[in-house]
This record gives sequence, C-alpha cells and structure tokens, in this order.
Amino acid sequence: MRPQNQATKNQPTDSVSQEVNAVQKWEYATVPLISHALQEILNQWGEEGWELVQVVESQATGTTGYLKRPKES
Repeated sequence: MRPQNQATKNQPTDSVSQEVNAVQKWEYATVPLISHALQEILNQWGEEGWELVQVVESQATGTTGYLKRPKES
C-alpha cells in the first residue's frame, strides 16, 4: 500500500506543479567595460543583483558586458 501524500509515477506533486508553472523571467543590461575600472564596474552591478553572462569585444564599440538578473514580479 502506498502512502497518501506520495505522487504516482506520472502525477507531479503540488510543489513540482507550482515550480513548472513559475517560469523565471529575466531582465538584461549592457554596459561598456573599461579595463582600468573593470572590477569596480562589475562589483557595482553585482551589488545591484546583476550577473555577468557574456563579454564581447568589438573595434567599433569596445568591450561590452552583457548582464542579467531575475525580474521582479
């Protein structure tokens, strides 16, 4: 006999169902990265909840950081 609160193989529990329905939304930002102040720039954005996800170097625009953080509901 199976306990009452245990989900069957094909039926998710309520908490799993809620997690599937709650998709994380993100906001994004781009920031120019200046080599002589790189750590200061990234630490400031990090204090505000931003995470660096990519850096792109271009002759036209210089070095750009792409950041993301969870979007507030």
